[in-house]
Amino acid sequence: MKKGMVVCPQPEAAEAGIEILRAGGNAADAAVACAFAQTVVDPLMCGIAGFGTAAVYMPSHQAHEYIDFHATAPARATPDMWADKLEGEARDGFGFFVKDRLNDIGYQSIATPGTLRGLEAIHRSYGRLPWQEVIAPAIRWARDGYFVRPGMYAFWTDAATLGRASNLERLAYSADGRRLYCREDGSPKTIGTPLRNPDFADTLEQIAREGADAFYLHDIAGRIVADMEANGGLLSRTDLGDYRVERTAPLTGTYRNRTITTNQPPGGGVMLIEMLNILERFDLAQIGHNTPEYLRIVCEAMKAATRDKDLHVGDPAFVDVPLARLLDKGYAGELAARIVAGDKVDVARVNPGHVVPRDTTHLSVVDGEGNCIALTHSLAMPSGVMTPGLGFLHNGCMGVFDPRPGRAGSIAPGKRRFTSSCPSIVFRDGKPEIVLGAPGGTQIAMGVLQTILNVVDFGMAMQPAVSAPRFSSTSNAIDVCNRIPRYLTAQLEAQGYEVIRNPYNYTIAWVHAIRLVNGELDGGADPGRDGVALETEVA
Repeated sequence: MKKGMVVCPQPEAAEAGIEILRAGGNAADAAVACAFAQTVVDPLMCGIAGFGTAAVYMPSHQAHEYIDFHATAPARATPDMWADKLEGEARDGFGFFVKDRLNDIGYQSIATPGTLRGLEAIHRSYGRLPWQEVIAPAIRWARDGYFVRPGMYAFWTDAATLGRASNLERLAYSADGRRLYCREDGSPKTIGTPLRNPDFADTLEQIAREGADAFYLHDIAGRIVADMEANGGLLSRTDLGDYRVERTAPLTGTYRNRTITTNQPPGGGVMLIEMLNILERFDLAQIGHNTPEYLRIVCEAMKAATRDKDLHVGDPAFVDVPLARLLDKGYAGELAARIVAGDKVDVARVNPGHVVPRDTTHLSVVDGEGNCIALTHSLAMPSGVMTPGLGFLHNGCMGVFDPRPGRAGSIAPGKRRFTSSCPSIVFRDGKPEIVLGAPGGTQIAMGVLQTILNVVDFGMAMQPAVSAPRFSSTSNAIDVCNRIPRYLTAQLEAQGYEVIRNPYNYTIAWVHAIRLVNGELDGGADPGRDGVALETEVA
């Protein structure tokens, strides 16, 4: 019998995807079902009013493309709207802090959402089962209920970081959020508490009947816009009606004897390939996994790609992204030579604040025909806004735009903001070998990178590859998870590096991946979340 697999951070959503595979659906059907279920059972990580990007490899349709549904700045947004309110920047580059947190929480933080149009595009192009059938599991979860999982509760109770709202503030910002997710004393509902969201079930049933047009053009759009206009939001009916997904060819690179396919800007794929190009110049297996020299080399590659991202990577419709230069093997050789010489890349930040990027979610799916989808979607740090009676949170995507005019990430009407999301498929000898992606803010590309290195350079199976201790450097500091021993990081500190130890054992993105090897599916779900890798026999 052929087999299919779904890997994601939420068991309920993985079950939804498996249910659809068992019903005769393909990878597209299962991915859409899984994603809809994720919007129900992980409401701060993702939602139908969010954004995302999907790697779609469908040999059954002779297709390999990216369907990007990034959030766009509303037409009312202007490059200088917050220029005089800038107070700081997240240390990892994941967002900017402005006075009164206008870009972080509340109605002005909401950009034009793309998730629902993205899921619709995947299903219309590649789905086999009816639209209503793939949404049905999500409706059941919303109506019948699920419970607060440990990973959810940990995220909900994260403390506020400098200049940014806490996740509890986001949960409790709207009356509907307080009713759904908080106890009478205002604290978040605890692990194991049942949650039901009948309003969202009703919304999803309407979308199942009427399609995404209900959200972007008709009744739901009207309710959203009325809420925005009553509360000073930027989002308009025209913004919703004019929204379109972007469909692009994969961004392609090579590493050792593999072909890497990932997403185009403003996604994080360019960073991933630039880092791999640099690291290809080193014998990492000989240097040794997570040795001090390995950490130094990989972190300097991360810093080089981060600096280039900060300077050059944005929405290609607004910014001339120098892809040829950034992806050039010769340029990577120049950067590698500087690392060999002991140079340190300077990644400047404006009044850098603390950083705990833990948002977003991901799913990886492979079906019995060899079709593969890796889909990452998010609310960014959610706005906290819930339009009364609809049951879902709106995104907070305006917080990642640069409030300073004239930069690659500056605000402009209709512009898509940078995201580190980089759902990717690694090919070996022309066949898919790894289908992967991750949640985790700006750390996403860093987690995906290390997972690829773990498989290609160190021969790890999928679960060890996503579980190995990780680190990152998206500023002048090096972040490490708490499983990297202090005697190793002390050697980096002796070289003048600032090392910041994360209290979590599993952090620096949360990778969920599938490896295809010798006709078998080898899944890996990051232990830092509640996820699973579920396999099923399919016809």
